[in-house]
Amino acid sequence: MKLTPQQIDQLYLFTRQHYVEYYDLQTELVDHLANAIETEWKQNPKLTFDEVLHKEFRKFGVFGFMDVVESRQTALEKKYNRLVFQHFKTFFKVPKILLTIVMTLLLFNILKTSIYNDYILIGICIIYFGFIFHEFYKNKKIKKIKKETNKKKWLFEEIINQYGVSSGAFTVPFYFFIQISSRAERYLLNDYWIFSVSFMIVLFGILNYILFRVIPSKAEAYLKQTYPEYKLENL
Repeated sequence: MKLTPQQIDQLYLFTRQHYVEYYDLQTELVDHLANAIETEWKQNPKLTFDEVLHKEFRKFGVFGFMDVVESRQTALEKKYNRLVFQHFKTFFKVPKILLTIVMTLLLFNILKTSIYNDYILIGICIIYFGFIFHEFYKNKKIKKIKKETNKKKWLFEEIINQYGVSSGAFTVPFYFFIQISSRAERYLLNDYWIFSVSFMIVLFGILNYILFRVIPSKAEAYLKQTYPEYKLENL
């Protein structure tokens, strides 16, 4: 016996009621539950839909669907990290490596010759903080619009949008690092130390550029690649 469209809709509602908010995970669970229910009916056709559903749900254990959600999230986070690393590597190949070197040398010369190192480094931190807060509010606005229009939520899309903002946490230790560097005059007199600080600032800038600009600009392509149904949903 096959499930009816109404019963499939009921499975989607069931996953939402059990705190699965992402459509891709809902679909994955609905497919699993539907197959399990149809298999159970072949052996016990007298059982009702609700009886079989709750029987299958108990197999997920005390935490319900949480383990499935966490497993899928971990897999997609690894996928996202691979994308970041792939884009990051391009800055160490021609021609982008030339830009990286030029930016590092330019900052190196500024820090070496300027008497306003403190202000320059503080200014860099302010720019980073401002940029991250801007992205945070932009992301919040996008989520609000999607909620108002009842658009489906996709886990990988959420990861792409959220991880760039959460990377702002790295700005705090970075801020303290360059503050310590700016006050360690005996180190700043050393060209190797100045170059290291300059290179780290440039690398951090590249990472933020990838997180906030490169990957979000390609998000739709990555989502269509990850979810074939996403393309149909967004025609």
